[in-house]
Amino acid sequence: MAACSLAAQAQTATATTAPPVTVGAAGATSPLSLRQAFDAAWARQPEAMALQARRDAARAQQSAAKAWTPEPAALEVSNKTDRLGSNNGAREVEVGIAVPLWLPGERGSSAALADAEGAAIESRATAAQLRVAATVRDAWWQWQRARIEVGTARDQLDNTRLIAADVARRAKAGDLARADQHQADGAVASAEASVAQAEAGLAAARQHLRALAGTAPALSEAGDTLTEPDPGAAAADLEAHAALQELKDRAAVAERTVALTASQSRANPELMLATTRDRGARGEASQQTITLGIRIPFGAGPRSDARRANARAEAAEIQAQLALERERLIAEREAARVRVEASRTQLAAAERRAQLARESRGFFDKSFRLGETDLPTRLRIEAEAAEADRQAARTRIELSAAISAWRQALGLLPQ
Repeated sequence: MAACSLAAQAQTATATTAPPVTVGAAGATSPLSLRQAFDAAWARQPEAMALQARRDAARAQQSAAKAWTPEPAALEVSNKTDRLGSNNGAREVEVGIAVPLWLPGERGSSAALADAEGAAIESRATAAQLRVAATVRDAWWQWQRARIEVGTARDQLDNTRLIAADVARRAKAGDLARADQHQADGAVASAEASVAQAEAGLAAARQHLRALAGTAPALSEAGDTLTEPDPGAAAADLEAHAALQELKDRAAVAERTVALTASQSRANPELMLATTRDRGARGEASQQTITLGIRIPFGAGPRSDARRANARAEAAEIQAQLALERERLIAEREAARVRVEASRTQLAAAERRAQLARESRGFFDKSFRLGETDLPTRLRIEAEAAEADRQAARTRIELSAAISAWRQALGLLPQ
């Protein structure tokens, strides 16, 4: 007894201190929610990986727009001598600095453009998240549909096997003919084929979801599907939709670009300050002078006009695209809302049909056992009940998918 007690204590201690088992993505056993699948898929996107670098670039651009000069100052150094020629002692050394100057209105336009680009980066990332959410939602509900198909196919297989076993027992006793047993066995074979087909579809849907999120849901995951919250009356404002906000920020960037190109009608002028030390001949005293000048380039002409025209064309194109996108979203929202209402009606009808089919199956199963119903009728009732259960389960998934699509149309991310 003492030895058994010590062995039990050792086993308990080993189980307590043993590290947890981690299962790879190929055989993952931890539950996976829609929100987790979306987060994992977004983390793998190129937009997410480059987002921080784009933010740093936007901050650098904003800092550059607040600088005193549009470009860094330049140092100019020159030395002039006649040592390679007559060597009469002539020498001149000049040291100066050239400072670029902002054009009128250029600094303010540059700052406005930098701010607009910073906002566009954030809206672009949000719109990219929404596009990834659409892909993940589609893959997620396809997997849920495939999972329902497998579940209903397995239930039908179990029921047909029970019927076949009962038919085999009664055929052995002489109550039924061998033709009935063959018909029952054929129904079992048909159900097995349906299960195999449904499992193949489930594997394909599961791998598609794994390709997006980098991890696959567990093969033995629970059957309860968490539905996303119904947006109902708390629907988001249309103008706050990520797709529209992205276009609005792009339009703002285009408009700021137009304003900037309008102020950049020429290259930046330069302020020059230099000091010169020179002597004309050997033995003469060196003279020092100071030079203050300004360099004003001529107008850019057709080059500036081309940049301005391109910026205006970009702004006009985005504004037209914004109007079309707004109309598309309005139609998509209304269609998604109607689909949710229709799915609720279909679900009520499907559940009522499934309940009636289950009751009918119970009636006919009892009458079949009593010999009052033939086998073809019993198999037909079983197939109708299985189809009713499958339709009810599928309609529940379709309602959840419709609510998810409604949230997608409203610009809401998965929850």
